Amino acid sequence: MRLIVYSHDSFGLGNIRRMLSICEYLIENVTDMSILILSGSPVLHSFRMHPGLDYIKLPCLGRDRVGKMATKYLSTEVDETVRLRSNLIKTAIADFKPDLVLVDKKPYGLLGELKPALDYAKVFLPETKLVLLLRDILDSPEVTIKDWQNNGYYQALDSLYDRILIVGMPEIFDLVQEYEFPARLAQKVGYCGYIRRKPGCRQPHLVRQELQIRPGEKLVLVTPGGGGDGYSLVNNYLAGLTYLPDRHNIKSLIVCGPEMPLSQRQELEQSAQKHPEIQTMEFSDDLASYMEAADLVVSMGGYNTVCEILSYSKRAVVVPRNKPVEEQLIRAEKMAKFGLFKTVHPDYITPKSLIGTVVLELNSENNHLPAVSHLNLDALMFIEQEIFKLLYNDIQSFSICSQGESVQEEYLAGVNN
Repeated sequence: MRLIVYSHDSFGLGNIRRMLSICEYLIENVTDMSILILSGSPVLHSFRMHPGLDYIKLPCLGRDRVGKMATKYLSTEVDETVRLRSNLIKTAIADFKPDLVLVDKKPYGLLGELKPALDYAKVFLPETKLVLLLRDILDSPEVTIKDWQNNGYYQALDSLYDRILIVGMPEIFDLVQEYEFPARLAQKVGYCGYIRRKPGCRQPHLVRQELQIRPGEKLVLVTPGGGGDGYSLVNNYLAGLTYLPDRHNIKSLIVCGPEMPLSQRQELEQSAQKHPEIQTMEFSDDLASYMEAADLVVSMGGYNTVCEILSYSKRAVVVPRNKPVEEQLIRAEKMAKFGLFKTVHPDYITPKSLIGTVVLELNSENNHLPAVSHLNLDALMFIEQEIFKLLYNDIQSFSICSQGESVQEEYLAGVNN
């Protein structure tokens, strides 16, 4: 079986990490699976690649200081770079001849770069199935509906795509209803649940030994994800440490993220040096091990980080971004209402309020999050079943889908109780 996975990744690590999780699961569970990833992620080479998984690195696009799309490294104009990326994508699909193309988030790709390849596939590769993968929340309904109407995304899903998979739960955010999907599109939609993250490579006690965490001490992991806009979170946390008593039992590990600007990271590292109980690092491809070892996580509200918090049943203080999109803010507020973690609004964060919330959570007697056990975290299994159903009309997938509905019903029952 051949799959092509498209993940544009113009900012952050979220999209590529999510798509890699899906790819790795499929390779580990499906015989003779070959997956080719097409991505502009500047850190794709930093991740471990499984046998059966390879990638074509597209030239990087990103946002400049005023938020406009720009070429990240090459001295070429945006339209030139998009044309180059589009040609590479089309050639890859034409030559690789995938059984299925899994597209992340944007139906036509970044700046429409995927459309020529999709049109080609519909004409010359009619057996190739096209699937769009959407995270649980894209942006506010007002912004998303307008964007999808202006870009013709509803029409694209109607005419080009065979299936729409949402890695979320309608009980948290009903994407079909919120974004006003027409009835014909709603019939193509499958809610998969959230993505359960794999355990870390190391045991928590070994990680705590590595970080020199003594018995009775608390470990706080501070992670702003990719770090591109994580300066405020880390800076507020470091400044908040001055409000702790002289004698306290809190140690912290700050993972700045590979996309945090060097000048910002150096400034934060210098500030951290004033606190002997603070350790910093730029990046880890085994962040899961550190998260499992932590007593509390302080993070932004990205999809992958939240899935890790839920997968490991960690207490957390989430400070979501609300610009340029409100995705993280909506997710954090929705999940906080279900008691899955605490959240601090980014517009009202202060060092004192952040560290105060951290201390309250560390001193909480609730070491586990009971609602998490009722959450559907089986998205990877559902995605695998949906692929088989599309390619082979696998009848068994229908029973799996019915199990997913019962999991979601169980979740609601647990929360209501």
